[in-house]
Amino acid sequence: MSLLRLIFLALAIWGAVHPMSFFGPWIVENGLNIEKLVADWKTSKATTGLYWDLVISAITLTVWIVAEVAVRRNFLALVAIPATVLIGVSCGLPLYLYLRSKPIT
Repeated sequence: MSLLRLIFLALAIWGAVHPMSFFGPWIVENGLNIEKLVADWKTSKATTGLYWDLVISAITLTVWIVAEVAVRRNFLALVAIPATVLIGVSCGLPLYLYLRSKPIT
């Protein structure tokens, strides 16, 4: 495995674990209350801007993944979509780049 692929994989793992270190305690305290979670994300103009930045990035990444899978037929790369939606762009993007950078055989 190339160094670049190892870096993408490490970033995907970090992008899954680090955000969950914040979401985990929040979920323990508040339960799976999605309305409260989104409301908490929008407590100030700064966090609302970050929220929309990530939403737009997640939509863009999803469109890119679907478009490339349609051409490249690398269907395994579709797992990056639920990773993006359920965890975040911090996991989904490096995971997709890891899967996409697999040598073509």
